[in-house]
Amino acid sequence: MNFSVLVCDDSTVARKQVVRCLNECITADIMQAKNGREALELMKTHNFDLLCLDLTMPEIDGVQVLERIKAQKIECFVLVISADIQHAMKQRVAKLGAIDFIDKPIDKTRLNEILHKFGIH
Repeated sequence: MNFSVLVCDDSTVARKQVVRCLNECITADIMQAKNGREALELMKTHNFDLLCLDLTMPEIDGVQVLERIKAQKIECFVLVISADIQHAMKQRVAKLGAIDFIDKPIDKTRLNEILHKFGIH
């Protein structure tokens, strides 16, 4: 059974870039969500091993998604991929359970390092 990934970003271009990098790093079944609400809906019906999550999105943002994942005790690695690189935000998402933080635009080498660090390959 393949590793299962959900890529959540309101930018189609950003989602495509993350999917391309993931496909170059690991073998995975990848689904996409265009906002936090859609991601949470998909997480009700699918078990994902990894969620690649943007922070700044309409409807439900990435921080709210992390809060709901924590509250609902959903088992899933969460990797934040965002242009919001403020130290306070990095600390906040780490406290909410994110395994790491990658700045946009995504760097394939950095992604690969994080995936291997957490045994995702």
